[in-house]
Amino acid sequence: MPTFLGQNQYGKAENRVVKITRDGATHHIKDLNVSVSLSGDMDEVHYSGSNANVLPTDTTKNTVYAFAKEHGIESAEQFGIHLARHFVTSQEPIHRARIRIEEYAWERIETPGEGEHSFVRQGQETRVTQITYDGSSWEAVSGLKDLVVMNSTNSEFWGYVKDKYTTLPEAYDRVLATEVSARWRFGWCDDAQSAPDWEESYARVKQHLLTAFAETYSLSLQQTLYAMGARIIERCDEIDEVRFSLPNKHHFLVDLKPFGLKNDNEVYFAADRPYGLIEATVLRDGCEAKIPADLTNL
Repeated sequence: MPTFLGQNQYGKAENRVVKITRDGATHHIKDLNVSVSLSGDMDEVHYSGSNANVLPTDTTKNTVYAFAKEHGIESAEQFGIHLARHFVTSQEPIHRARIRIEEYAWERIETPGEGEHSFVRQGQETRVTQITYDGSSWEAVSGLKDLVVMNSTNSEFWGYVKDKYTTLPEAYDRVLATEVSARWRFGWCDDAQSAPDWEESYARVKQHLLTAFAETYSLSLQQTLYAMGARIIERCDEIDEVRFSLPNKHHFLVDLKPFGLKNDNEVYFAADRPYGLIEATVLRDGCEAKIPADLTNL
């Protein structure tokens, strides 16, 4: 049976690069995990093994480190843009570059005396971005993962469908907790447009996300998800689409009656599995959904 080559790509995954900028006695850290994926005119390397069009993956690794020195790391997004543009414009066989970046945040440890060069790794979330370039247009999708949030009240869950297998009691005051994984797509798509302020945008999106979570009296995690996405779209003009994946980190009241104790919404069992998984996309009116439904592929 005849065969032919389908979609293909190659590159160097998970290049860990730490850039320290020394501003006198004050230092600044950018800690990234960069994955490069290239595609284009690569038929012959698959059919015959000819490497004539292949830029070695070791070269892509070296480029990441060299660019950290040559261009610095202003933001994960801007660093990804530098890399994607370079690979597409410097190598004729390369038609498309996709750069995925995870950023690990460090918080300064304030100490008396001279020098600000001590840091503690922040544990709140991991910042992520994916930059894709095909020589003429850009797609920038940023986001975060592993951001754990909780409301200890102002959440209910009742009025749902019940059948013979339903045992869950209705809740009129419950703990709502989740581990947020979110991606947002920027409207910026070509060099004729002014690029967003990537650092400022990330801070604003995260703050709106947290504010919506905190201020929404929730009757369902779906309602809270939509409130978070809508607030971001309404207040961040640069964002056209937001997708969330929210595992419901269930907290169940512990039955203390066997011990002669009343549990007045005070003591809970935190279950890590199985868990409800709530996922949805929120879009600006008139925009098309482009973020993959499965965020594990982004």
